[in-house]
Amino acid sequence: MSQTETNIWHWWQEALAGRVGPMSEGQPEQGYYRTRFKDGQWEPVAIWKDEDGAWLAMRGERIVDAGDAWNFCRTHPVSYEAYQKAIDGAGWDDEPPAPAIGHNLPSDPFEALRLEYEAEKEQAEAFMKAPIKTQADADRAAILSKRVATIAKKATDLHKVEKQPHLDAGRVVDTKWRDLKEEPDLLSKRLKRHMDDFLREQQRVEAERQRAAQAEADRKRRDAEDAARRAAEAAGPSAEEQAAAQANAERLAREAAEAERATQTRNAAAGRTGARVSLRTFVSAEITDYDALVMALKDRPEIRDVVNSLANRAAKAGVELAGMKIKEEQRAA
Repeated sequence: MSQTETNIWHWWQEALAGRVGPMSEGQPEQGYYRTRFKDGQWEPVAIWKDEDGAWLAMRGERIVDAGDAWNFCRTHPVSYEAYQKAIDGAGWDDEPPAPAIGHNLPSDPFEALRLEYEAEKEQAEAFMKAPIKTQADADRAAILSKRVATIAKKATDLHKVEKQPHLDAGRVVDTKWRDLKEEPDLLSKRLKRHMDDFLREQQRVEAERQRAAQAEADRKRRDAEDAARRAAEAAGPSAEEQAAAQANAERLAREAAEAERATQTRNAAAGRTGARVSLRTFVSAEITDYDALVMALKDRPEIRDVVNSLANRAAKAGVELAGMKIKEEQRAA
């Protein structure tokens, strides 16, 4: 009988040394292993044959079916020392211990997840106080990162579940009011556009009136100034004639002032108080030279942000445009 046939630990020992032998589903090999549920902690597994040749298995402190346990742990052999350490509750050398938050978590999912995060955060902050110097340290960092990211994903999912009814209710309300909000607003704007031509014509007529009024005001002002000058220069007339000349000058001055007031702009308008519509000036840009405009705007922060975003998209697509180069940087992810 060969040594392999007499040594029931042979397959496990070889696997520990990195020489994984043939394996079949449901057909275990005696040894020590570990396994875990998705995103869970590693659990120690022991598989052995009893005196009657029956296969037995322990997962943590639970007796489990050896064939089922083997199917999930066979690619993760561990040393007996590592197995015993895990059984004693000391965890694994390459994995941070689970946060000590106990089983008495709040029933509120938010509060429970918040406590879980605080425990993970405390452990992560303590871990990062020292630099990573070994592969085991790097493995622990990767696992901590995964566990914290899992909390973020759980929070995202729970947030969506809690918020979804409000979003659905909000969409129902939005749908109910949408047409009654948008259609009257659109109709109001159409009515104003319908007035544009009329009000512009009224504005043209007003401009003509204002020019004529200004010309008349200028004429009356000159007449008043001439009358005032003649009244001041008059010599020899009687007091009654001087008084009449002065009164005429003052009358002409008043007429000139009234004519000047008539030159004030009267904006074309329609409607009454509270529903009044008038022409307003709206300012917008008309691009006449696109390249020159881009050069004039190139140093604005928002333009730089847009250009940087477009350059990153091009780089990720493997397209190197003029004025940029594709840069590669390796980071933990």
